[in-house]
Amino acid sequence: MKTDIHPKYEAAEFRCACGNVILTRSTRKSVLLGLCNACHPFYTGQQKFVDTAGRVDKFQQRAAKTLAAQTAVADAAAAKKKKK
Repeated sequence: MKTDIHPKYEAAEFRCACGNVILTRSTRKSVLLGLCNACHPFYTGQQKFVDTAGRVDKFQQRAAKTLAAQTAVADAAAAKKKKK
């Protein structure tokens, strides 16, 4: 086995967005997590609805615009077909 080619395996701190801190070992000193076992719905048994920065509202607005555009195109095609 070659010497001095492996990364250092040191104590590491994994921090979750909920504030939970997990101490373990890794090649990185600190890692930021979005979910951990203390806040993930699978482990807690509680379903949470998380709407980050209004993403659901933005999606619903885009869907409404798309539907409106599709109906406008369909109406224009029907009107054009009716003229003939």
